[in-house]
Amino acid sequence: MIKVVKNLYQYRELIAALAWKNIVIRYKQAYLGVLWAVLKPIMLMLIFTLVRSFVGIESDDLPYPILTFAALLPWVFFQESASEGVSSVTSNAALIKKIYFPREVFPITAMVTKTVELGISFVILAGMMIYYKMVPTIYALWVPAIIFYTMIVALGISFFGAAVNVYYRDMSQALPVVLSLLMYGSPVMYPLSLVHKKLIEEQAAGVWSNDLYTLYTLNPLAGIIDSFQRVVLKGLPPDFNALYPGLILTLVILPFSYVFFKRAENWFADVI
Repeated sequence: MIKVVKNLYQYRELIAALAWKNIVIRYKQAYLGVLWAVLKPIMLMLIFTLVRSFVGIESDDLPYPILTFAALLPWVFFQESASEGVSSVTSNAALIKKIYFPREVFPITAMVTKTVELGISFVILAGMMIYYKMVPTIYALWVPAIIFYTMIVALGISFFGAAVNVYYRDMSQALPVVLSLLMYGSPVMYPLSLVHKKLIEEQAAGVWSNDLYTLYTLNPLAGIIDSFQRVVLKGLPPDFNALYPGLILTLVILPFSYVFFKRAENWFADVI
């Protein structure tokens, strides 16, 4: 792991250059420029708020729009980092054929690009907090750790998916669909407290309730989204009971994903 970190540090300027290139190309001739980066979470927030007006969803005594927007920040960051990370190797085929450098640079670059867009979303969130007269507490210092955890989860998918996508291009087409479905299994439209209430407090699924809740929290985004909302909006520490299952799963998957990527990269130039 130390060797991996050293390699990435050595190629930090390349990562920065590639990330800047991605941003410039994406928004070069866009009239709204980087504001497109926040269009997706804003539109989803408005749609979810409209749906909530019909079906009714608990919001933990918080304004529903800001609760949903806070959930969408880590979710959209994860979703787009993973999706672009999976296609990052094939989209840089020309570079791979010309010169060698650690190929993990490409998934990491995709994530760094999305980090810039995430920063813009934070500005929108800050504006909403001012509007709703919400003041962050000391627990907001957990935000960098939560974002870093989100990066690790995205990389765990990106490394494995990018390697497979070199050989089977269906991966880059299927992943966005899978992640879109996963969003409904994550506390984006509804808070995690609602799932906890139904399964743990009310035992809505009978004898399976506790197991189903554990299975639900195996999704790392469940703990990430809930923790982000707690530390930013609610002034509470993260719920570690909700974080641990997904964190353990991530720590198991990430090394496997990275080793698989490194073994597959030897043939990238030949196959791509």
